[in-house]
Amino acid sequence: MLNATDLSEEWHMHISPASIFAASIAFLLTLFIIILSLVAYTPVLEFLPGYRTEADRSRESLIQNIIRLDSMERVMNDMMTYNENIALIMEGRTPVSRVMAPSDSSRLSKRIVLPSREDSLLRAEMEGSGPYALSGQKNGSRRQLREAIELAAPIEGIITEHFDLKQNRYGVKIAAAPADRVAAVDNGTVVQSLWTPENGYIIVIQHAGNLLSIYRNLSQSLVAIGQTVRAGEQIAYNAESENGDAKLFEFELWNNGKPVDPERYIVF
Repeated sequence: MLNATDLSEEWHMHISPASIFAASIAFLLTLFIIILSLVAYTPVLEFLPGYRTEADRSRESLIQNIIRLDSMERVMNDMMTYNENIALIMEGRTPVSRVMAPSDSSRLSKRIVLPSREDSLLRAEMEGSGPYALSGQKNGSRRQLREAIELAAPIEGIITEHFDLKQNRYGVKIAAAPADRVAAVDNGTVVQSLWTPENGYIIVIQHAGNLLSIYRNLSQSLVAIGQTVRAGEQIAYNAESENGDAKLFEFELWNNGKPVDPERYIVF
């Protein structure tokens, strides 16, 4: 570089291929150190779109699986508690509840559950003199209880009309979901499967011991006359809503040619 006034030399630099190469190497090394420091000590990679390592994906998948297993464990514990409480109530003992330890370990502790209104009603029914009573007739009451729950429920729903011979109600009416599955209450043979304008499809099944089950207000029949069915097997679909009005499923149970109360044989 020269002075503009007297043209004297003020500064000079000798450039050669070796010096250019050395300067490039130094620049690249400095840039590499800066980038490595940013990657190692700052979360800059988290802001880059699409940057996900296989380790991160495996870790997230593992966490999700652990959460699912924990939820399944809690559901299984609730189911075990429910079954044990039913068994204790049947034996006339106080139900207990499983409580997870603070460390969330597999060891369980038990504490007394305060009786609720529903528990008191169930206990009164079991300890009374009704068909489900456990006291008094030991073998007889247990036999009656087995007979009461021997047949399967034909459909899931709420009973809106109960059996009453005085009002010519030979069965029960159940409010169930439209097009819900209808199942046979016991093993038997289909003796009738037809459609009527009043009651839709009607199915009649003959069971052992001169027992006859009748299913009314069906939208579709899945069985034919002479077909053998098993307890709990799907035989039809419940009636669907028509113009906003849903037909109630009707179920009748006949023994030796006489109508009987289905609620004495089936737990709905």
